[in-house]
Amino acid sequence: MKKLIAGLFLIPGAVMAQQKGFVITGTVTGLAEKSKVSLVDMNKPTDTVARGVVNKGTFVLKGTIAEPNLHQLNFDVAGKKSILFIGNENITVKGNIENVKDFVVKGSAVNNDFNEFQKIFNPLFQKLTALNQQMYATPNQQPNDSLVALSKTTFDATVAAIEKFVAEKKASPVAPFLLVVTRELEQDPVILEKRFAKLSPANQQGFYGKMLEEGLAASKVGTIGSEAIEFTQNDTTGTPVSLNSFRGKYVLIDFWASWCKPCRMENPNVVTAFKKFKDKNFTVLGVSLDKSRESWIQAIKDDGLAWTQVSDLQSWNNAAARKYKIESIPQNFLVDPSGKIVGKNLRGQDLEAKLCELLGCK
Repeated sequence: MKKLIAGLFLIPGAVMAQQKGFVITGTVTGLAEKSKVSLVDMNKPTDTVARGVVNKGTFVLKGTIAEPNLHQLNFDVAGKKSILFIGNENITVKGNIENVKDFVVKGSAVNNDFNEFQKIFNPLFQKLTALNQQMYATPNQQPNDSLVALSKTTFDATVAAIEKFVAEKKASPVAPFLLVVTRELEQDPVILEKRFAKLSPANQQGFYGKMLEEGLAASKVGTIGSEAIEFTQNDTTGTPVSLNSFRGKYVLIDFWASWCKPCRMENPNVVTAFKKFKDKNFTVLGVSLDKSRESWIQAIKDDGLAWTQVSDLQSWNNAAARKYKIESIPQNFLVDPSGKIVGKNLRGQDLEAKLCELLGCK
């Protein structure tokens, strides 16, 4: 998987209109006199929003933020930093530099919402990540039923928490932020659109809202019923192979990589389907997001992938993957003989069931 979850406000319009800038007043023990403090926009790491100097244990940062967003409070002390989700507000920060996670931040309704987000979702994200690692710890071995069941329960709890948070805080900039960081958990663009529609108009038009809108547009690429997007890449012998060369057949475009454990777990299912339906006008076109040719070739051999494999060895910058807006793998698209997508992300028994429906199993 690319990344399941990276390691990991409610600001009334009238207030925002009156407050022209932010003021952060910090009283943090353990800071050296005259040491430097700065505030950086986390979405623009090279953009330092404000700078200050510690004077008698206190520092003051002033500036203007275009809209509420994630910022990082940086201290000179051994790389200490604290994350704030703030807008143009009068904020106080208190605590000890040795315990930045325990800082008490007041004056920001936005940051209060962010703290609530962390309290609810960080444990869920951590549990999902741990379960995912356990499930795919051993390549080519199916995870046990209890792990699968626990993973589904945790996933369902996360989805329920997302829906509840967005419904309760649709006017808070933290709501679209939540939808951005969890969008890879949901493949259905219809569900994503419904969540987006619940946001306030201001949030839909804000920084994270625009990210969501772009993501929604990308999620519609490769939808069932649309025409498959043409691409050409070299196979393992260096010979160019085009998707169009498979016209007249059902072809499964399978995005994977040797380093992707879930992909390697799914490969046996694709092998089974290929063997069962290869004589019924069906084949597979593997598109690898590998960077190492040696690893790619070895994985093909180890997993017994007997169909055509292509790659430009550009990892996530694979040209075909970019065309199909691939942000996580494994992903696949089933294309019919006319070039139309008739299935998407068919895994395990779902792939065989769909092929049985189209090609018959007798």
